[in-house]
Amino acid sequence: MKKFINSFDDLVPASVAGLVMAHEDLLALNETPLFVRRRTLKQSRVALISGGGSGHEPLHTGYVGVGMLDAACPGEVFTAPTPDQIVAAAQRVEAGQGVLMVVKNYSGDSASFQVACGMLEVEVECATVLVNDDVAVEHSTHTAGRRGVAGTLIVEKMVGAAAEAGADLYECKALGGRVNASTASMGVALTSCIVPEAEAPTFEIGASEIEVGVGIHGEPGRYRRSLMPADDIVALLLEPILKDLALAAGRSVLLHVNGFGGTPLIELHLLNRIATQRLRAEGLQVKRWLVGNHTTSLEMAGASLTLTALDDELTALWDAPVTTPSLRW
Repeated sequence: MKKFINSFDDLVPASVAGLVMAHEDLLALNETPLFVRRRTLKQSRVALISGGGSGHEPLHTGYVGVGMLDAACPGEVFTAPTPDQIVAAAQRVEAGQGVLMVVKNYSGDSASFQVACGMLEVEVECATVLVNDDVAVEHSTHTAGRRGVAGTLIVEKMVGAAAEAGADLYECKALGGRVNASTASMGVALTSCIVPEAEAPTFEIGASEIEVGVGIHGEPGRYRRSLMPADDIVALLLEPILKDLALAAGRSVLLHVNGFGGTPLIELHLLNRIATQRLRAEGLQVKRWLVGNHTTSLEMAGASLTLTALDDELTALWDAPVTTPSLRW
């Protein structure tokens, strides 16, 4: 294992501190318990919080800022944040209109956010959006039901835009549920990743094999196949996505091509071209794109495709201004 590390104990807090240093115009750091928040909080609006295990950067800390998250709580690598982190973040950013928590459907994340909501219920009104966009599996060792993966960013962006515009807590919650229901993702891994403390690959995979339907922690997918051309890989990923969403011809969609951390942009943009052409051949109108390493799995080589069905409201929310370290327009 070769990584830039001083010690396992300070990897996450030191990394988060480095992020805040690089974006001190946008972000503020709370060291104990650890969370990142917007430096300038907007008053009289719903506060939007998310979080999860580190190792998926820029999710979630990279999306704290104007038009997206008010705070993010990073756990240790691939480990859920603790309830006290979430409670402290909620108390700091709550602005009189309640707190909406965007939670990936993993058992640890769900449990921590649920406990935090219970701890806060006397003083802060809380609601939760559970993201479960991964169509690869129905159940895994990490969660009951579908996993929350790259579609989490889509939910955070659109709900963040609504909160910024003044939507109330339950309008934001309903919107988050609608975006989640309109979103489906599927990923493929070419290599494993190495969790620093484990000092060994999370799973073994042959030099000529791919894992189709892999999770963002290296969980097994639907099946393992021999390496194949990019055209065929895109077809494998899109088939369950299109089956899940069952979109009528002519429907507008957002296509998100996400890298897992070790995939260069030259390959991600190739996947984007292939996927766009295939979707157009299916009669769908690709109206918006997002390509890059956004929901990663440390240094894993691989990618996922995420499709979100758009209407005029969701398109406007996606297009709304956003200023965060890792997403801005």
